[in-house]
Amino acid sequence: MTMHRTTRIKITELNPHLMCVLCGGYFIDATTIIECLHSFCKMCIVRYLETSKYCPICDVPVHKTKPLLNIRSDKTLQDIVYKLVPGLFKNEMKRRRDFYAAHPSVDATTRSNEDRGEVADEDKRIITDDEIISLSIEFFDHNKYVNNTAKKTGVAEDKQSKEQVNNKRYLQCPAAMTIMHLRKFLRSKMDIPCTYQVEVMYEDEPLKGYYTLMDVAYIYTWRRNGPLPLKYRVRLSCKKMKMSHPQQEGQNSTGRSADSDSASDKACSPAGVPATSSSLPSPGTPVQSPHFLHISKPVNGASTSAPAPTRPFLFGNKPRKASLNGSSLSSGLA
Repeated sequence: MTMHRTTRIKITELNPHLMCVLCGGYFIDATTIIECLHSFCKMCIVRYLETSKYCPICDVPVHKTKPLLNIRSDKTLQDIVYKLVPGLFKNEMKRRRDFYAAHPSVDATTRSNEDRGEVADEDKRIITDDEIISLSIEFFDHNKYVNNTAKKTGVAEDKQSKEQVNNKRYLQCPAAMTIMHLRKFLRSKMDIPCTYQVEVMYEDEPLKGYYTLMDVAYIYTWRRNGPLPLKYRVRLSCKKMKMSHPQQEGQNSTGRSADSDSASDKACSPAGVPATSSSLPSPGTPVQSPHFLHISKPVNGASTSAPAPTRPFLFGNKPRKASLNGSSLSSGLA
């Protein structure tokens, strides 16, 4: 079985596809020649075509008499450049505002808000690494998720919506924070044993540990119309059986090793060690965290491997007992 490994691509490796060959900078108002599909900055290609009718890269004729008729604005390419190059959009908007402030005689009333530099990052859906993202986290219940997809009306819907609000917790985290950090935060706050795996999800799809909140917002087209809605679930870790001789099988119980949800989670504390109230690890921007319920290790001699319905490590305000996969968990205020 081949293992699929994810490779992080550096922005320098993409520069040949994001930079204009005429000015040597990143695309600004990306414009494409429809004959050969080569792209340039709008100002650069317009100036170039004043003295030439051929593509600067491949020498294809753009137009015999009016080359400006065969160039088109490429909004998709420009959005990609703005999202991949940190700070480029903000700096460009500032440069345009400064230009019109220094040249009040220039008529800018007929130009768009983006041309005047009056578009904010939120309106353009550009997210920066140091931006603070508000998110909500709640337990993922598959049955409730299926029911929510169906049409519901009446009192039952109102009651269910109130329960969802009570079970949600809200965080403010840097956009560069990874899903792996969020997993470790949940494990620490709820004191989840290492024998359990924590998964963070968007709707019903598990998220990769190397995803940042910025990645999640871009992948699932978060519109900033509310907190980024995330869910989590806790289940027993998948176990790998070591290949052994048939006669020794069943006698050697140490031939199994549990997989944790991330490589760094292997060093987590045992179930009996109380969770700390310290904030998330790097990145260094502090995270405003809610007060979570502190949940201790399984008691009453219950086995963590016993099958039973999946139940969440719940957050709450009152001491109570909850069960997860057949294990009796005693919960109380931290």
